[in-house]
Amino acid sequence: MYEDDDPQEGISVMQLNSELRHAQLELVSAHCATHHLRLRYSVDDLARFGRSDLLRKSAEAASALHEFYQGIQNRVAKPEVQRELFTQGTPEQIAQGVDWLCDYMRQQREAHFPLAEPLAASQKTALARYFRVRLLEQVRVVELNGARVPVPEFLAQVRALGFDNLPDVQHMESLTFIDVVAFNERLTERALFHALVHTVQIQVLGLERYAELWVRGFLKGRALFTVPLEVHAFSLASRFLRPLAETFSVEDQVLHWAAGNRY
Repeated sequence: MYEDDDPQEGISVMQLNSELRHAQLELVSAHCATHHLRLRYSVDDLARFGRSDLLRKSAEAASALHEFYQGIQNRVAKPEVQRELFTQGTPEQIAQGVDWLCDYMRQQREAHFPLAEPLAASQKTALARYFRVRLLEQVRVVELNGARVPVPEFLAQVRALGFDNLPDVQHMESLTFIDVVAFNERLTERALFHALVHTVQIQVLGLERYAELWVRGFLKGRALFTVPLEVHAFSLASRFLRPLAETFSVEDQVLHWAAGNRY
């Protein structure tokens, strides 16, 4: 449990952790963008054709961040016992994980739907360049204003099996429950776009296949930002937020990745 502040240090612990969560989200976004580059281009291609100034500045920023966070990590107490992680889940574990994830998404969809509201007209207008109008009419959103989405009960069982580094749903900006999007804090353009990409993925793939790909993707990379479904959502949200944003169909992009087995 954290105290509200530390008088001796003159800092607000709550403010510190709020800013730390914001920085962590930005780092996840940057990591996803880098992972997307890694999937598309070899190191040799980037070194040969990439602009030298961009490569140099990116490498310097990454090195500085690594040094900063490594210094913090070295001061954090390590667990006494390190559990050995499975390299792959068994077929039974994967099937169970898919069932758990589908049930959780359906339950949360039903729980949040009564409080959720349609997108505002201005939001629909801004997003119509990327999403089908029917989807924008169908989706509902709810801002929890810090109340937080409940932690899935099955996470304790998953951790007991040795699977660590699981997503912290209570500190995620948004969570997509089929066609209902819940925001732990306030709705932002980036979080909304990201969440709607997941809605399209679910509609194209079906909930069970989406859940299976998410579980398999997590088992392979052991982190949220390496799950291809998440990588694609972060990548498309980054394209949406560019100063000179291009118009593109999210559904076409999802169909392209699905047809190419990139999920």
